[in-house]
Amino acid sequence: MTKMRRTFVKAAGAAACAAITMGLSALPAFAADVTLRMHQFLPAQANVPKNILDVWADKIEAASEGRIEIQRFPSMQLGGTPPQLIDQAIDGVADIVWTVAGYTPGRFPRAEVFELPFTMTSAEAVSRAYWQLAEETMMDADFKQLKVLGLWVHGPGLIHSKKPIESVSDLNGIKLRAPTRVTTQLFGSMGATSVGMPVPAVPEALSKGVIDATVIPWEVTGALKVNELVDNHTTFGDETLYTTTFIFAMNKDRWNALPDDLKAVIDANSGLEFSGFAGKQMQSDDAGPAKAAKERGNNIITLSEAAVDEWKAAAQPTTEAWVTEMDGKGLDGTGLRARALELIVENSKN
Repeated sequence: MTKMRRTFVKAAGAAACAAITMGLSALPAFAADVTLRMHQFLPAQANVPKNILDVWADKIEAASEGRIEIQRFPSMQLGGTPPQLIDQAIDGVADIVWTVAGYTPGRFPRAEVFELPFTMTSAEAVSRAYWQLAEETMMDADFKQLKVLGLWVHGPGLIHSKKPIESVSDLNGIKLRAPTRVTTQLFGSMGATSVGMPVPAVPEALSKGVIDATVIPWEVTGALKVNELVDNHTTFGDETLYTTTFIFAMNKDRWNALPDDLKAVIDANSGLEFSGFAGKQMQSDDAGPAKAAKERGNNIITLSEAAVDEWKAAAQPTTEAWVTEMDGKGLDGTGLRARALELIVENSKN
């Protein structure tokens, strides 16, 4: 072999070794056994993704020692619209979804019992009650097509409006965004024109005058910049006008395909305790945006006890109509309502 050829071979070999070394260094330290795609409708920096969903996903990855990877897709990055999330989980478009039960009206009727007006006490207690009632009545019915990981509600729902709203009569002629079937019926019965839409659509609807008001908890107003779009916020003292039920669930086939030890990891970080944590965290996250609205000089309306009583009286027909409707469908609305209230009281004591 000539000297020139030996030099060429040596150089080529060195380049190949370098390429192999670079390739190996570019590989991850480990390859996950299972990759799960988590899909939801809020921006990644919003409170729920940041303080609840990412916390859950990080725990799963750590507890599985990297064998499970959770890919996070915020703001509907996998396509579709928020009302399609449940079917995305069922059909396998996404492996895990977080969504609002009410985005598919009437599909999860038993969950609506926690959305009835003036039912919510604390989000943690109600979230725990929601999970417990689901185990008793919903897992093999409303949720039979899903592997449910968590069920919770947000903190006190309140009214954010362009014009001050204090009495029920102030709702007359107001175009108000409502998140669920129950709240749509509630505000419609009170004189508002209820407009249903997913929460990401609220800022544009307010800015374009499609709606005059919206009902959401404080915690999401920061991400949506609602405090900059309206000047008035109506709160109900120690009472809660309404709340919204959420579903955090997994594709059943993906769940069934997991080895038992990885199922155990997910189960250990899901369920009752996680649901309680999520509800508590959402209510805790109300504080920052509420403070920001006050500092901005917005009008925070705190209704008196007498004023709240007027709203309660106006809301009562919505509750009665729901119970009657569920009874008529054979879903025992009377029993669901009684059991939900019983579970809320029990969890409020703990």
